[in-house]
Amino acid sequence: MTEDFQFIYKEEFWYISAFLNTVLVDSIAKSAEIEILIKNEFSKLKPEDIFRQDLKDDIIGMVNNISLNCKWVPFLKSFPYKDENSEREFNTLGYFQFEVEYYKNDQAKKEALNPLLIQQVPYIVLNILREYGKRPENKGVYFDTESPIYVFATSNKTKPTEIQWTRENVEKYKKTIAYWTVIYSGQWPDYSEKLYDQRIQNNLSNRLSELHFIYRNSGFIYMAEENYERFFESYMKQFVLEPTPKMRAVLFVLRSINESLDLLFLKTYSGTFTNMKTIEDKIKNLRFLRGLVQTQLSLIYNELDYNRRQHYTSVLKHLISQFDLNDVVNRVNEKFNLIYGAMQELYLKKSEEDAQRTERRLNLLNLLFGAGILADLAGVIMIAFSLQESDSPAVLLHISIFIIILGILVLTIGYYIYSKIKIIETEVGKTVDAVIEDDRGNVVLIKRKYPPFKDYYALPGGFIEKGETPKQAVIREVKEETNLTIEILKKIGIFDEEGRDPRGKIISTAFKCRIIGDTSQMQSGTDSASVELIPKEKIATLDLAFDHRDILKDADIIE
Repeated sequence: MTEDFQFIYKEEFWYISAFLNTVLVDSIAKSAEIEILIKNEFSKLKPEDIFRQDLKDDIIGMVNNISLNCKWVPFLKSFPYKDENSEREFNTLGYFQFEVEYYKNDQAKKEALNPLLIQQVPYIVLNILREYGKRPENKGVYFDTESPIYVFATSNKTKPTEIQWTRENVEKYKKTIAYWTVIYSGQWPDYSEKLYDQRIQNNLSNRLSELHFIYRNSGFIYMAEENYERFFESYMKQFVLEPTPKMRAVLFVLRSINESLDLLFLKTYSGTFTNMKTIEDKIKNLRFLRGLVQTQLSLIYNELDYNRRQHYTSVLKHLISQFDLNDVVNRVNEKFNLIYGAMQELYLKKSEEDAQRTERRLNLLNLLFGAGILADLAGVIMIAFSLQESDSPAVLLHISIFIIILGILVLTIGYYIYSKIKIIETEVGKTVDAVIEDDRGNVVLIKRKYPPFKDYYALPGGFIEKGETPKQAVIREVKEETNLTIEILKKIGIFDEEGRDPRGKIISTAFKCRIIGDTSQMQSGTDSASVELIPKEKIATLDLAFDHRDILKDADIIE
């Protein structure tokens, strides 16, 4: 009996969380662009592009017969998030919603669809969006591509019909229900009875004619056909579907804040930042974002306290539990405590350094006063003015003493000023970058191994070490990162624009170079994930780190 039972597929709703910079991106235009992009990619999809070759014919049929509509749904406006790795800035948190239906006018094809098929296409879409988000022109949008696209599948018919979802029938058909409740799970025949029991225990519906299941990456709703027509748009979307992507967006931003704190913690201990204010500003912004998220969660908790719609509040409670939001908030708060501890250590270290510098300056003044140099200088001046012209030998003597004492004073003051300049210089990092072009018009680029700009393409280069000249540093850095030996052709320029490097005030000297020998020995080093020869025309499509696009323009490599 259980083998003969099936849900008939109706439609789907997909959700992918995202940050948007509405200064750079028009949300309506971007939604339309994404919709066209996906449809175009579907039209070009070939059987060999599909991972599940055993399902390739079904998947090709589905993408060729899909009805798909995309729109942007803002959740938290005025949300100034800055990605700690890419340094891209955003001002809105929300999600892209896709309304999807396969075989809209072919009921027989719809009846052949099952959860295993339904999970395949969102995987393809996620890869499309992952590549789309890397394009330089899409800096204003940041998708959550670390999570699967959330899939809400719906059904409004069954075979046999008129099922009443008593406890006995749920138990009777639990295998089929379990396959639909967790779309991404697959449906292998060796699943245990215990697993089926776990999947059917959280039916959120309060009606015998419906089933409502929400899990971490997918959900399933069955409503009898008449109920579906009457209540799905007016009730189910508002109180079951819409809260789910909102809570998932909260999870996305909490995870993003947590990752930013991890990067800040590592950078703080590695001495990446050149001054304390840079770190303070970043932590202040993350603390503000945490406050916005916690305020939103407080509104949800108020709903739980005062909303008398029992079904709705049960959905909210389930979502908080399903997404582990309380635990995630606690972990973020603990991370803030960790980085506050690291900051205190930095403050203490800086205070000690300041105290040492102050002590050195006081020692200099004590030397001047203690040795009587200033008093002697004043005395010599007074004596020199009191002497007559006939005392010329004495005048010359005192002038000589005056010059010596004045020289000591000038040297001391000079040393003081020099010390101040060196202190300022310690807060400015100096780096080098190499523009290396081979004989075929390819440019040597590395893929960065560490933040900031992890996994971004960049010019080979790095910090100048103590005692090095910029030319020596660029030759060394290129060797370390690419294993190439180079010759410097010319200096391109000095790049010191404010904000060019998220680590603080970093000034870079860029050189145009050529390879000595060939590229057969080229390989990535300890600080680069990979090294590649990139054709000049392809560089325009890459999202480059720092201001390396400007450097390449000044080197006449790209326009």
